[in-house]
Amino acid sequence: MALIPVDLPWGRTEVVEGTTVGEVIQAGPVEGRDIVAALVNHRLVGLDFVLEVPSRVDPADAGSHEGEEVVRRTAQLLFHAVARGLYPGVRLAVGQSLRGGYHYSVSGDVADLGAMAAALTEAFQREAAAGRQVVRQEVSVDAARVLFGGSEPVKERLLRVWPHPRVPLVSCLGFTDIRHGPYALSTRCARRFHVEPYASGLILVFGEKPADRPNGTPSGSVLFRAYSETRRWNELIGVSTVADLNEHCLGDEIKRVLQIAEGQHEKKIAEIADRISERRDQLRVVCVAGPSASGKTTFVKRLSVQLQVNGLVPKTLSLDDYYVDREQTPMGPDGDYDFEAVEAIDLRLFGEQLGRLVAGEEVLTPAYDFKAGRRRPPADWRSRKLEPNEVLLIEGIHALNPRLTASIPDASRFRIFVSALTQLCIDDHNRIRTSDTRLLRRIVRDRRYRGHSAAATILRWPSVRAGEEKHIFPFQENADAMFNSALAYETSVLRNFAQRFLLEIPPGSPAQAKGYQLLRFLDLFVPVWPDHVPGTSIVREFIGGSEFSYK
Repeated sequence: MALIPVDLPWGRTEVVEGTTVGEVIQAGPVEGRDIVAALVNHRLVGLDFVLEVPSRVDPADAGSHEGEEVVRRTAQLLFHAVARGLYPGVRLAVGQSLRGGYHYSVSGDVADLGAMAAALTEAFQREAAAGRQVVRQEVSVDAARVLFGGSEPVKERLLRVWPHPRVPLVSCLGFTDIRHGPYALSTRCARRFHVEPYASGLILVFGEKPADRPNGTPSGSVLFRAYSETRRWNELIGVSTVADLNEHCLGDEIKRVLQIAEGQHEKKIAEIADRISERRDQLRVVCVAGPSASGKTTFVKRLSVQLQVNGLVPKTLSLDDYYVDREQTPMGPDGDYDFEAVEAIDLRLFGEQLGRLVAGEEVLTPAYDFKAGRRRPPADWRSRKLEPNEVLLIEGIHALNPRLTASIPDASRFRIFVSALTQLCIDDHNRIRTSDTRLLRRIVRDRRYRGHSAAATILRWPSVRAGEEKHIFPFQENADAMFNSALAYETSVLRNFAQRFLLEIPPGSPAQAKGYQLLRFLDLFVPVWPDHVPGTSIVREFIGGSEFSYK
């Protein structure tokens, strides 16, 4: 057989065509490293991937971003295998990321969730430490539908629109699933995971430490309440899984789904506006924060409408105008200006003026020249005063940071956290990452309206996510209300745009790994034309055609 060249981080080698990635990596200086997958020509693959052409191979350790996803996917497979063996009559349905793990709803005859979590942890860690083999295979679509037809009807329904002739499968301890990405060769990489009870379900925790405890009871968690509310919304419209959504699309019922989902959003915004209006005698400031592509701008515009319905006049105060001069901006670890640090805002000036505005005084608020990187002269500042029937809307990544509003009484502010917390799942065993939903939104918006390619947006995304983890998510539980901007139908609409933009990623780009994963994900959805998406929808902020102006 022919020899093919392979480039590795430690040099170039030649291997026989048909050699696996794992064999190539193990021949290198990797002793002591927990390698679970690899990037081959910038595409994430399992260690059993066969090399057929000259390739670039980069190992993915369990602690890397790519490796972490592989480990968690492998852990979920083992978790369901163990649960199926111990509790065959109980249904575990995966939800979203919560308190350092994945939350699962539990239905069936379970008397003691604590005892169940302890039993699952013991069995899970025992099988993980034993290094149970993870088996891969491919079968025809018809064979896969027969396999899942009796025991896994949701998977069988998903396969009705499967776009490929073959279906990749994965098995462990007798439990079989559709393979939606690479897995580790064995379960040993997940041996530090454990299970904890939480509210009426369980959390598969990524590590040995107990999950972070929220303030108060589980039912008091702002994030968990938002998850639960959205799950109820999805159940109301009959869309809990991708298979449900696809059937509505093919059955021409998507217009009804869309109308109800948008109606749920409008009702929630009206409820938040009512809560603000009930406190109009004291409340003067509404703070809105959220991660990138969560739809904050459209939310604020729709909230403004509902506040006006209630007789309040919303006024905006932009944090952008309170940036310090460029030379005073703090530096990040990479040596560049850290514009996302809260210290990039003139907290003293902002706090002083916010306090005076709430007290009913007239102030001159600054204006910032982003091109020059400094504050404009006082002659360009704007005179402002908050009248009795007005509320001040502050939108920004630091809006929930207590340091920003420390100068005003707690009773005078209302804090809202906006995020896209999708509760749509592929099936009971495979979740959809909320960050992927937001990334698809941002790819579409940036490519259509900001001149950024999909590759550029993907490569920028890790630093965006790091900023969110540092500056936004630590304060989400401070919120008085959370608005979940996710819509059950949105991925079917975004697919029409995102698929094309992802195909534009050039060969050899480091963005290919994420781009390929997103393309495979979009393949699961029946596309929906955006004709019936209303002009006020959150989705319109990203695909265009909104009735609001974003200038």
